[in-house]
Amino acid sequence: MEPLRTHKGLVCPLNRTNVDTDQIIPKQFLKRIERSGFGQFLFYHWRFDDNGNPRPDFPLNDAKYKDASILVAGENFGCGSSREHAPWAVQDFGFKVIIAPSYADIFKNNCVKNGILAIQASEEQVQAIMEKAESEGYTLTVNLEEQVVYDHEGLEVKFDIAPYPKQMLLNGWDEIGVTLTYEEKINHYELVHQQP
Repeated sequence: MEPLRTHKGLVCPLNRTNVDTDQIIPKQFLKRIERSGFGQFLFYHWRFDDNGNPRPDFPLNDAKYKDASILVAGENFGCGSSREHAPWAVQDFGFKVIIAPSYADIFKNNCVKNGILAIQASEEQVQAIMEKAESEGYTLTVNLEEQVVYDHEGLEVKFDIAPYPKQMLLNGWDEIGVTLTYEEKINHYELVHQQP
């Protein structure tokens, strides 16, 4: 995974609450065995009509949000089933950061394991960002080391993150990567405890 320290990106607003993992990535698209390729199906039933045509009223189909890398959504984002395919789809579409008032715990943990920063902000802060994101080209800068999100218009949102997930994201580690930081100690232990 890529380290995430400071990220500046275009913001896409998804002004919906209780977005569950089946809406993020519908079940019929879970047949792939690799982690890539899920982005094309992100929010599929909201993005496309029954004939597969893009819905013009959905934000991700709006040209002004093309290449957005920061998604701002309503409370309880990622609720529902625990499918890890949901953060895979979010990431594969190009989002590196999500900002919402609250998340389902399993979804938020799966985001960290896959290199996505899920920031929790107040409803008022999220609403302010969504309103600003209605204008074309609205960007935010996310500084994970300082735990702050800001724009060039004076908005500043401080956020909390536990030390363990922060270190994982800053270093681009998944859980195997964390284990490998102890490789020298593991090798020493195995050497000392070898069977005769």
